Amino acid sequence: MQDLFQLSAPWWHFVLRACAIYALVMVLVRVSGKRAVGQFTPFDLVLLILIGNAVQNGINGGDNSLTGAAIMATTLIALNYAVAYVTSRNRKVEKFVEGVPVLLARDGQLFEAVLRRELVSREDFREALRMNGVDDVAEVELALLETNGSISVVKKRD
Repeated sequence: MQDLFQLSAPWWHFVLRACAIYALVMVLVRVSGKRAVGQFTPFDLVLLILIGNAVQNGINGGDNSLTGAAIMATTLIALNYAVAYVTSRNRKVEKFVEGVPVLLARDGQLFEAVLRRELVSREDFREALRMNGVDDVAEVELALLETNGSISVVKKRD
């Protein structure tokens, strides 16, 4: 019973490990692109599960105690809150963490190179058009890839 609560390292090791892994995963997710975050496919879900498993030992350092798990979970939640707090109050940090919307189309002109760069398939773009009641890209005033991975479409006025 004592083993359930006995830490294998000082408590601050867990905080430091959780902070380092949180930062690493945040950067990797940010670098992976907007579509990877906004449009989860079954492959993305598998990747997310595998990343969680891959970084597990980096966070806990082999410690399986309840105390260690509580310290790590608390640290991760506190980090997430701190990032949300700072991004809501600092535009530069928000831009770094969340990115900025990307222009995909304007005035009926689709930017193919931007679609490729942002890993947006033509089919995903057409789906976004359909979901916004637009039949053809010629009807688009503005289409943006939002920071959350969704595509916003503004239809031209008649």
